[in-house]
Formats: sequence, C-alpha cells, structure tokens
Amino acid sequence: MAVNNVMLAIHEKKTTSVDLYRPLRQHISFHYSEREAQNLEDDLQTVRQMRSDLERPADSPEARRDLLLSYFRALCSMESRFPFSPERDHVSAVSFTWHDAFKSNKKATLQNIHLEKAAVLFNLGAVHSQIALAADRTVANGLKQACNSFQASAGAFAFMRDNEAGKVAAAGGATLDLTGECAGMLEKLMLAQAQECFFEKVIADGKPPGLCSKVSRQVGLYYEEAYAALNVQPLNQHFDRTWISHVQLKAAQFYSEACYRSGLELHEKEEIAEEIARLRSGITALSDAKKSSKGVAAPLLDAVTKLEANLNRNLERAMKENDRVYLMRVPAASSLSPLPSASLVKPTPMNDILDASSVKLFTTLVPDTSAKALSRYTEMVDDIIRTQAEKLQQGSEITRVKLKEMDLPDSILALEGNFTLPLDLKEDVEAVQIVGGPSSLEAELQQLRDLRRVNQELLVQTEELLQKEAREDAQFRSQFGTRWTRPQSSTLTKNLQDRLSRFAGNLKQATESDARIERAVREHSALMSILDCRPIESALPSLARPIMSLDGNEDAIVGALKQSLRQLETLGAQRAGLEDMLKEMKRKDDILPKLMATTGSHEDLFRKEIAKYDPVCVEISQNIDAQEQLLLQIQAQNDHFAAIFNLEDYRASREKSYKQLTAAIAKFREIKDNINEGLKFYVTLQDAITNVKQQCSDFVMTRNIQCREMIEDVQRQMAGLNFSADGKSGYNYPTPGQQSHPQRTIPQPPDPQTSPHPSRPQTPYYQPTEQPTAGYAQPHSTYGSSTQPSYHAPPAGSHYQPQQPVGHEYGQPAYPGWRGPYYNAHAQQPGSHPQPPYTIPPQQPGSHPPPPYSIPSPYPPHQGSYYKH
Repeated sequence: MAVNNVMLAIHEKKTTSVDLYRPLRQHISFHYSEREAQNLEDDLQTVRQMRSDLERPADSPEARRDLLLSYFRALCSMESRFPFSPERDHVSAVSFTWHDAFKSNKKATLQNIHLEKAAVLFNLGAVHSQIALAADRTVANGLKQACNSFQASAGAFAFMRDNEAGKVAAAGGATLDLTGECAGMLEKLMLAQAQECFFEKVIADGKPPGLCSKVSRQVGLYYEEAYAALNVQPLNQHFDRTWISHVQLKAAQFYSEACYRSGLELHEKEEIAEEIARLRSGITALSDAKKSSKGVAAPLLDAVTKLEANLNRNLERAMKENDRVYLMRVPAASSLSPLPSASLVKPTPMNDILDASSVKLFTTLVPDTSAKALSRYTEMVDDIIRTQAEKLQQGSEITRVKLKEMDLPDSILALEGNFTLPLDLKEDVEAVQIVGGPSSLEAELQQLRDLRRVNQELLVQTEELLQKEAREDAQFRSQFGTRWTRPQSSTLTKNLQDRLSRFAGNLKQATESDARIERAVREHSALMSILDCRPIESALPSLARPIMSLDGNEDAIVGALKQSLRQLETLGAQRAGLEDMLKEMKRKDDILPKLMATTGSHEDLFRKEIAKYDPVCVEISQNIDAQEQLLLQIQAQNDHFAAIFNLEDYRASREKSYKQLTAAIAKFREIKDNINEGLKFYVTLQDAITNVKQQCSDFVMTRNIQCREMIEDVQRQMAGLNFSADGKSGYNYPTPGQQSHPQRTIPQPPDPQTSPHPSRPQTPYYQPTEQPTAGYAQPHSTYGSSTQPSYHAPPAGSHYQPQQPVGHEYGQPAYPGWRGPYYNAHAQQPGSHPQPPYTIPPQQPGSHPPPPYSIPSPYPPHQGSYYKH
C-alpha cells in the first residue's frame, strides 16, 4: 500500500550507570540489621543486574520490553521500602541521570526514584512503537501486531503522564520529554498510528466508502490533536521541524482521505453538490499542508500526491455531471457538517501489566512509620465497613419484621397452594410421623396387653409351685403325724408369699393404668388423627379466592403485590452484593507502597484513599431509602389484598389449626410416654417375678430332697431302726441356720434372711414410702433384700430373646442365674420354647441400672404418669 512504513517510532532515552547495590545494602543494614541485609542479598543482586542490563543495548525489542516491565515492577517494590531523596536518613547516595530522547544534549539528574520510573515508562512506550514499526503490515497478523503495539505504546505514555510526570515535575529539573504535555502528545501520535492500521485494514478488506471515511477521519483527528500539542509551548521549540511537518501532513492527508471516501459515498447517492464541496475541502487541506512539508519522508509525499490526484479527478467528474445533469448549487465548505468519525483504538490499560503486587523483592522490609500509618488507615476502613454493614443488616432486619407483621409472603404462598408450616411445628409433626404417628399406638397397646398377660402367667406359675409343695408337705405331715418333724412350708415361704402378693397388687394397678391409657387413646383419637395426614399441609385450611368478585381485579392486586415483593427481594440481593463489594475493596486496598513513598503528613493521602469507598456508601443509602418507600407501598397493597381475600378469617382458622396440631402433638407424646413407661414397668416386673420364681423353684427342689430322705428315716424308725445320735427315735430336722449331723448332710431350703439366691440383684427395685397395698408398687428383691434386679430396661418396641432352659424339672432354669422363661399367652406344644418379644440385656456384675421410673412424663395427664410408684 502507498502509506506503508510512513509512520514514526520513538527512540529510547539514554542513561548513565548507577550503583544501587551498595546504597541499598547500607540502608538496610543501618535501619534494620546486618542480618536482614544478608538475608536480602539475592534481592539486591537482582536489582543490580536489572539496572546493569538496562544500561546496555538489548538483543531485540521484545527482550527490551520484558526487561523494562520487570525493572519497573522492581522500582515500585523498592519505592515502597526505600526513600530516595537527599535527606540524611534516606537513600541519598543514589542519583539517577537520564538524557532527553529528542535532544540528547539535555539531561536530568535527580535523587528521586520517580525520575527513574518515568524514564523507564518512556522507554517502554518507545520500545512498543519500535515493535509496531517493525511489523509487516502487508499481512493480517503483522497489521494486528502493529496496531496492538501502538496502543500499548499509547498506554505506556498515558500511564507515565498520569502517575509519574507530575511527581518528576514537582522534584524539578526534569527534561521536557518527561512532562505531561509531551506524554499526552506522544499518546495521541501512537493512537493516530494505531487507527491508521485499522484504516489500512478496512481498505484492504474492501469495506464501504462510508465506513472507510469514518475510520480515516478519526485518524486525522488524532493527528490533529498531536499537531496541536506540538505547535504550542513548551513543545513547539523542542521537536525537530520534520516531526511537526510529518504530523501536520498526516492530519491533512487523512482529513482529505475522509473527504475522498465520503465523496464516493455521496456520488452513489447522487448527492453531487455535497460531493463537490467535500472534494474541494480535501484538496484545500492538502494544498495548505504541502506548503510546510519540507523534510517529510518521500513515501508520504508520494501518497499525498496520489490522493490529491484522485480528489481532483473525482472533482472534475462531479462538476461535469452537475453542470450537465443535476444543476445543483454547491454549498460553501463552512456550511458543511463535520465528517463523522469512528474510533477503533484506545490506550492499553497498564495498571494490571505494571502491577508489582506479585513481585517478591524486599518483602520483609516495612518501615515503622508506614506500618503505623497503615494501621490507622486500616482502622478507618474497618470503621466504614462496620458502619455500612450495620446499616445493611438493619435494613434486612426491618424487612424481615415488616413482612412478618404483614404475614408475607406466607399469605401469597397459601393462595397458590404452596404454604408450609412454621419450621418448629413442622419438625414436631415429622418427629411424630417418623415414630408411626397415632396409628401406631394400637400396636403398642397390644404389646402392653401381651406383657401384662405374660406377667400374670408367670405369677400364677410361681404361686402354683409353692402351693403344690405346701400340699405335698401337708399330705406327708398328715400321713406320718409327729414323726414328720420338719418346719411347715407356710413358715418358710412367708416372705415369698408376701412378695407374690405385692406383685399381684402391682399387676392389678397396672391393669387399671392400661385401661386409662386405652381410654385416653379412644377419647383423643379424633384430635390426634390430624397427625396421620401426609403431607400435613393437606389438613390445614387454605386461602381461597372470594366467592363473588365485584370488579374482577383480584389477579391484578395479587400480581402487583408479588411484583413489589420481587423488587424487595432484588433490593435485598443488592445489599448482599454491596456488602461483598465493600469487603472485596478492603481486601484489595493496599496503600502500603504509597504510604512508604510519602513523606510528612498522610492525611491528604488518607482522604484521597478513603474517598473511593464513598460511591458504595451512597449506593447503600439509596438502597435503604428505596426499601423504605417500597415497604410503604407493600403495606398499602397488602391491606387491599387482605380486605379482598378475607385474610383475617384465614389467619384465625390457621391459628386454630396450629393450636389443634400443638395439642395433638402434646397428647400423642403424653400417651406415647405413658405407654413406654408401662412397657418398661412390665419388663422390670417380669424380671422380678422370674427371680422370685427361680427362688421358689430352688426352695421346692431342696424340700423334695429333704422329703425323700425324711421318708426313708421315718420308714426305718417305723421298722424299729433308730439311727439318731441321741438314741431317741425320730428325725431331728435342722432349723434354718443350724448345722446338720456331721455324718449326714441334708440340703436345707434357702433361708430368705440369710441365703440369698446366687442371681440376687444388688440394687433395690423400689424403696417403698407407703404401705405395699397403695398404688402400683414395684417388686422387692429376693426375700426382702433391698437390692434391685440386674436388668436394663429396653426401649419400647424392642424384642426380648433370652436363652431357654435345657432339661430341668418344673420347667425351671438349669442354673440359678438365668432370668427365667417367657410364657407366651398362646398355646405351646410340649417341649417348645416360645421366643419373647422383649429383651432385658444382661447386667454386668457390679453395675447399677437406674430405676425404671426415673424419667417423668413431659405431658402428665393425671398429675403424673399413669403408672404410679
């Protein structure tokens, strides 16, 4: 293309050698410690090497660019930790010297790191311009690379102008190329050349003349801005005249190019008069610019000459057509509207590229003054965030309370059939349903009946054992008369009989308690039936539409209320986002580098930095105000909604249902607890009766052995044989506690007072506080001992599976420690062993289980549980 390579690149600034190593190391050693200086040796060497590489030419523009970026980040890290200035306590032995890029005989030397940073940024922009100029713009990739590099160059100059130029100027003595005016001019020049790359692309792609005109016009505008900066103080005497002529001619060229492309579009639209005016304006601009084009590059002059020829040719054609066909009046150039433009480029943002937060140089160095100032600033930020967070939380709490008062959005959900119970009540209902609900009570009542029948059968069997032995003893006493000298059974079994009597009283009272439970289940079944509904919401009243509609606007009322609630929800989400935004701003708010680079008071810096939180605080206030207005609107809408849908009656019926549910839950728990208490009681009583039955069995077995031996003695006496030790006839039966004849040992029945059963429990079943006949007393332990049986009361619904006895007369256990059989109410085949449903886990020796009634019922129906102690 004719315009290829007719662009400008910037030369780098030159510098002199600087030794950073020694001054920095001395500063660290003096202000921190020698050990710290030794620890930072690698960082010091890295900085020394970077500065040394900067002073030598690079192998390629790309390598130079990377070096400049790394060194600038290192300077940012150093700036936050080392104060470079002539002051005594600062790093005063380092002076930076840089020559002007456009007048190398001028230079600046300052003990200020901002001169170094500004010069590095200038060179970064210059290197990017060199990379762009070296790209092959005849191919698509080269054209793209050139465009991006020119924009990066503009970004570097813009960053220098905004961040470092003012600081260098404040230090005094800087060269003109580092001023804000020069940086701004170079930024516009680089943008013009980046836009020019886009113009080359749209021409190569054959885009419509209208688009080409807009792109070209923007190229001209950027060049015009650069030319304007070059034409005024202080730059007009600083740059070479060929630079100024080049920029001036470029501005005219692309203005005329825009006129030429616009003329092509106008010609297609047959707007000949304006076409003529545009072409004349372009020709005039080129003619004026060519008058001062001395020293410009020949390719640029060739391109301008070619463009001028095209303009003249099209102008001649348009004028002929107008004279012969259109006869339109050509407007004056001053009356024409400005040509439209389209900017397709912008400076590359350099904040992220030049961010030094990831640089790990000198990270252990933090001056005390900076640390204290940072702490104070952090407190200020924390105070802002705390205050704003409280406002946000208060706003959310106000919303929650107001909506609760208006019963929203529950009433809307109830209208749509999506209403749910309050969480605590729903959890209570679910807990009842998990254990089976009211429908499961009948099965548990049946368990009570079965256990009661088992205990009654055990008691009858035990009594029959004693009665049978007593009848046999009475029969032999009647048969042998005075020769039958052993004690009567009633004398030895008095304590056992007393206990069996108490057990019978216990069972009688338990039967009455069971009847009260069953009566309570029947009486409250209707109340508790609601708990069997699944889902429970199906048993609750619903909010229905009015039967008769006066104006038919119910849907509109509901829709407006729902829309307001959605807006309120949106405001709540915005508050959450604003709070997160504040926290994220604080997380990223690192002013330590600025603090360490600032001398004197930090108040101005604090005010500037704190101000960045102001927009978020304003948004929070606006959110709270908007919520207040919206809540007033919702209140009015809800009042209308409540009147239309008779909300008061619905709320009353709903509260009634809640109370019914609460009462049903309480009654269910009360009955459930009493059933569980009864189940535990029967299991405990069964254990106690089984213990007594075992003792009775042992007693009967011992008496039978004595009986057989006494019969033999009596029969020998009757035959005239007397083997008594004292020479008298008859049998001397030892009383409880006495020793038998040494020649013969006759087993004695167990003495209830002195011979406890081997399985005798060691803790009391029950310590009576009244007469045994009163209430439902728990059984005493063996022979009046005050120990409780070894058992663990099972939970309701468990299944008792004890080991069954093997081969023992009277159906008794083969060893005295066995808990006793379970007698099923159903008929059993001889030799069969029923499997009981309730298990009492074996008690470990020495352990003491808690009493079976230590847990009071939380819902006492009759001033306590049904089962009385």
